Amino acid sequence: MKPNENPANLILRNGRVIDPARGFDAVASVLIENGKVVEVGANIEIGTERRREFEQIDAGDKWIVPGLIDMHVHLREPGEEYKETISSGTRAAVAGGFTSVACMPNTHPVNDCAAVTQFILKKAADEGVCRVFPVAAISKGLEGRNLSEFGDLRAAGAAAVSDDGRPVEGSLLMRRALEYAKTFDLPVISHCEDLGLSAGGLMNEGRVSTRLGLRGIPRAAEEVMAARDILLAELTGARVHLAHISTAGSVALIREAKKRGIPVTAETAPHYFTLDEELLSTFDPVYKVNPPLRAREDIEAVKAGLRDGTIDVIASDHAPHSTVEKDLEFEYAANGMIGLESSLPLILRLVSDGVLSPAEAIAKVTQNPARILSIPFGALSKGAPADLTLIDPRVKYTIDARKFASKSRNCPFDGMEVQGRAVMTIVDGRVVFTAAD
Repeated sequence: MKPNENPANLILRNGRVIDPARGFDAVASVLIENGKVVEVGANIEIGTERRREFEQIDAGDKWIVPGLIDMHVHLREPGEEYKETISSGTRAAVAGGFTSVACMPNTHPVNDCAAVTQFILKKAADEGVCRVFPVAAISKGLEGRNLSEFGDLRAAGAAAVSDDGRPVEGSLLMRRALEYAKTFDLPVISHCEDLGLSAGGLMNEGRVSTRLGLRGIPRAAEEVMAARDILLAELTGARVHLAHISTAGSVALIREAKKRGIPVTAETAPHYFTLDEELLSTFDPVYKVNPPLRAREDIEAVKAGLRDGTIDVIASDHAPHSTVEKDLEFEYAANGMIGLESSLPLILRLVSDGVLSPAEAIAKVTQNPARILSIPFGALSKGAPADLTLIDPRVKYTIDARKFASKSRNCPFDGMEVQGRAVMTIVDGRVVFTAAD
């Protein structure tokens, strides 16, 4: 998405247009001119004298949806470019159908000041191929002691604040963060983990961890902090977004909070509704993640939370690591999985399994994250920037991490048979990705 590239004039014809933000789901065409959505309708005609100005794309049997948004990724730049860069991470994003990503602040240096936020945005403008929304740190250096300057960060382009990867342990500091963020209409994204309860843990605490002899992380480590942050959101009236929800107890807490009108939203990741703790029996570090993979009953609760709207968003929590960090004994391997290029077919599996309708699934990665981040995307409204994803929901294939655009390969879904993928990604009217046959 380079500034010197001109957007194309396009017509995507005869696809199933699914736009949850407008309640639109019908076979239609989309007219794009000068990087903007001009018209969505069944019978779009262009005068003969102008037809040569437009590239015609046959979208028959495919879905045309607003550009997908992943509101929780790690791009690793600055500081760990050997794992991922803004260039490689955004190329992975568009290959997965994502036109916008929000990147977490645990870089080196930490994104806790305007200079780092501006660096990320400049890199994205120069080298990226999708939109990048920096998430800045709640606390200086992610140390949980002093708040970052939210006003400066917001002015520099931060879309949210989070100490992701580390919880804000001090309740008073979290209260002040919520109050401060409310002043600038910044969502606070919370990593829910009680470090005292999770200390030394390697996997979900339960029958499997006992059998394997691995120290467990109890569900309460997540749920205690989720409950605290829900109560602080109620106290302050500020928005809190709970990241990577993985337990049945957390889902129940969020469901009750929403019934009470507390301004809380939540996300989960594909691995929390697809993979369970039994996979740790292999001691393969590709399955090591924080929060850990949970039990089958937690997976079913997460699916139920997605179905009834308790969980608003599906995000990949794309966490690239090199073999230096991952190919170790399980105890010493880093937490984290990549997901930008494998998320979409797993989301579509929720549709084929009857958990979500197509419109509900698309809303989890378009309308809802756009609303939470207060960004003007996630819909195919007239005059909106032409960010679109063309999805083939029927194509079957095997996930092959060796072919990923990401620099890292720590994908737990490598080798999995799946159905559905992005076949074209359009950002600001530019075709930035087309799938190989």
